[in-house]
Amino acid sequence: MSFANKLLEHYTGAMLTKMIDIGYDTGLFEASRAGPATSEELAKRAGLKERYVREWLGAMVTGGIYRYDAKTRRYELPEEHAALLTGQSAQNLSPHAKMLEHFGTHLTRIKACFREGGGIPYSAYRPVFTQCMDDVWRRIYDQMLVPGFIGGVPGLTQSLERGIAVLDVGCGTGHAVNVLAQRFPQSRFAGYDIGEDAIDAARKEAGEMRLVNARFEVQDVAALPRQPKFDLITAFDAIHDQKDPDAVLHGIRGALTESGTFLMVDFKFSSRVEENVGNPFAPIYYATSLMHCMPVSLAVGGKGLGTVWGEQTAREMLREAGFGSIQVLDTPRPQNYMFVCRA
Repeated sequence: MSFANKLLEHYTGAMLTKMIDIGYDTGLFEASRAGPATSEELAKRAGLKERYVREWLGAMVTGGIYRYDAKTRRYELPEEHAALLTGQSAQNLSPHAKMLEHFGTHLTRIKACFREGGGIPYSAYRPVFTQCMDDVWRRIYDQMLVPGFIGGVPGLTQSLERGIAVLDVGCGTGHAVNVLAQRFPQSRFAGYDIGEDAIDAARKEAGEMRLVNARFEVQDVAALPRQPKFDLITAFDAIHDQKDPDAVLHGIRGALTESGTFLMVDFKFSSRVEENVGNPFAPIYYATSLMHCMPVSLAVGGKGLGTVWGEQTAREMLREAGFGSIQVLDTPRPQNYMFVCRA
């Protein structure tokens, strides 16, 4: 019975994830910030059909996300819940639901991989995955990139203020590059990614921000050119799903100046399963690995490291790539750490 109750919790969580995705996409969470409302009032605020809103609210109330006053028939999104479901900050966790739902659309193909091997090409996840990643990480970059990630490395802010050459590998839609380029006008920035749609979005944003010190290229980062050299190379959640992460790391080492720094942000796990037991982030990231990071690598005959490759494996691969100094630092996000690597 104990395990049956646990299964019920899991299945309930899966359904509520879908409800959160609906609330985020339809604007119901944002509409709820105006205060308690009946289902009719909330539907009118959001421009939606009341009968659907009412049923959704039933799931939200019984799921412990909303409160309900039977006397007034009003539903309320508590302030402490709204803090995690609304707004433009990294504290808003609603976008994660959309990514999880997107993974579910590939479930049939994942099951086939169990029987037949291989994987799912990255192109099959686009453009939705690109948009989801942008939605999640854009908030993180806006709030934490400069003070948290960059500021967490001693002396790096000062170097960027003086002016250095920076490359972001696997840059996605380029928001990290654009944020840094705006904040540090004396430095020169480049972003490389294999996704043409992502690079188009990065260039568009750079143009809108009128940045003259940021450029973007469609480039397989497993084949980084040795020139030009960069003083700083960054990788945000971008190494573990590469076809050939060893080649990427060797290429990064070769593209750095002799005194350059490689800043790699990844997920904070051990390479040993038993050491991840009890880590509240472990189940969701093992599952994320299975649903995306591992199959996109295996689809092209890659190494299939997976999201939970862990600190021990990362250190070994970084040493083999030629990094003699590897420092591991915490980040503002408890599920991430960063490797500060030098020759």
